[in-house]
Amino acid sequence: MSEHVEEHFAGSNKLFISIWGWLVLLTMVEIGIAYRPMPIHFMLTILLGLSIIKAALIVAYFMHLKFERLSLILTIVPMLVVCICLLFVFFPDSFRSAGLRYQFKENPPASAEEP
Repeated sequence: MSEHVEEHFAGSNKLFISIWGWLVLLTMVEIGIAYRPMPIHFMLTILLGLSIIKAALIVAYFMHLKFERLSLILTIVPMLVVCICLLFVFFPDSFRSAGLRYQFKENPPASAEEP
């Protein structure tokens, strides 16, 4: 009888250097975007998207989740959904708290010489 041996793909140095190169390139793009004048919401949307791509590359290749069994992925996806739902729960509070900050308004100094 032949036994079925489960083979684990460890990746090659060429693959990991390629992924590292993509991560460096995406980081340089993020740094470049951060220094360009543009609306803050547009910039943050682009930066968030690039960060998600970088996180996916890290999780897939360096944490080897691309090569793991489906059951492991199915345990991570529900937690991701829960985290995203929690973010949407707390977003309204963050916008509300921005208006609660103390607004310091300095009165002009009183002039010593009054006519």
